[in-house]
Amino acid sequence: MGDLVEFNGIDADTGGYLFPGRSLDELVAAVRSQDTASPFLRAMCYRHDLAEANYGVASFADDRDDLGQTGWGVLSAQDADPRVLDALRPLLDLRKSQAGSYYREFVVSPGDDASTFLRRHGMGPDPADPRKVPYYLLIVGPPTEVPFTFQYLLDVQYAVGRIDFDSVAEYEAYALAVCEAEARDSAKLPVHLFGTCNPGDRPTKLSSTQLLEPLARELIELAPGIQVTKDIGEQATKDRLSELISGGPAVLFTASHGLGRANGEARDIQGALVCQDWPGPLAANGILPGHYYSGTDVTGPVAPRVVFSFACYSAGFPTEPYVARLPQRLLAHGALAFVGHIDRAWGYSFLWSGSSAHITAMMSCVLAIHKGRRIGNAMEDLNIRWGTIAATLTVRLEELKERKNVDERELAWLWTASSDARNYVLLGDPAVRAG
Repeated sequence: MGDLVEFNGIDADTGGYLFPGRSLDELVAAVRSQDTASPFLRAMCYRHDLAEANYGVASFADDRDDLGQTGWGVLSAQDADPRVLDALRPLLDLRKSQAGSYYREFVVSPGDDASTFLRRHGMGPDPADPRKVPYYLLIVGPPTEVPFTFQYLLDVQYAVGRIDFDSVAEYEAYALAVCEAEARDSAKLPVHLFGTCNPGDRPTKLSSTQLLEPLARELIELAPGIQVTKDIGEQATKDRLSELISGGPAVLFTASHGLGRANGEARDIQGALVCQDWPGPLAANGILPGHYYSGTDVTGPVAPRVVFSFACYSAGFPTEPYVARLPQRLLAHGALAFVGHIDRAWGYSFLWSGSSAHITAMMSCVLAIHKGRRIGNAMEDLNIRWGTIAATLTVRLEELKERKNVDERELAWLWTASSDARNYVLLGDPAVRAG
């Protein structure tokens, strides 16, 4: 790892980096303040130590894609608008017909965290038991009602997604889109990779060369017959992304800077995807609407069924909790699922020890989506990566407390990698398939 860690993300006001790089010393100081009793670390260490081949669902469920074995449930806040669940009734009825006795509708009480919720329904830190709490769980409503932290921790054991729209009509449109998609024949669908390599910009150079290009090669090598197309570098313009959104492939994977403001006060553009049109951090003219693709650019039907975006705040913002506008609009106009980042996205999503590319978790997730696995199940490999990193980090923090010699570079890397791996979330019904 170099002495300066750079973050993904562009400031909407200046056109420069959203966050300055942090030195190794600054990161180590932050790591030393970490508590091994953190609920995130404890939960992921439990998952890692359990080391169960079918972790996620108790072993009596042989097929995690079969809702009749794994179950499906919907969660909403106690004071949620009842019209929302009414609008979702076509989707709820469909899932009830598929899950049978393992279908549930839950109410999240004020102040609930994931552990409290699970205990109230007879579950602890165990593999999902669909007789009590189904494996596939859809949170309905904004993170102000059911927080992102609730979603993170529940996702340790379960396949969890969220939908949050501004209108009842958008909930209804999403439900009908999922029902329509379920009626189609399952098929292995094409994958398109879209990513920038902006002038003078190290983060996008890394993501284009160490993530997108290797990902394309591995998908083709491991899935003969898969149709993989790509726009990387000069071709990755806003106009091209607009074409892909309106008439592109079923599975779209993007890697770019996300746009925003550090205080989160820019919901319409927070997490917008910065395209190749941006002239880079050394340009004097800042950033313009023509340089990025935001929720306001989604004006018609959306072609991709699943969008996976590696970009800062592409899914939402943590401290001013809201779902980002771009995925919200994509899901309201035909997309079935969006995988994105809450908080800053770092190169540690695909770099090991900050230097060499390790993309197995992302490759496995995209391949599973392409093969038609349910999206929540397909994301399990991302959670496995988080669990492994978190377990190693906890060991090193314990050694630090015991005043043992600890490699500070490794410690700083583990902390940033753990934070990065934790912050991927799924927006949409976790039981949908790309095809």
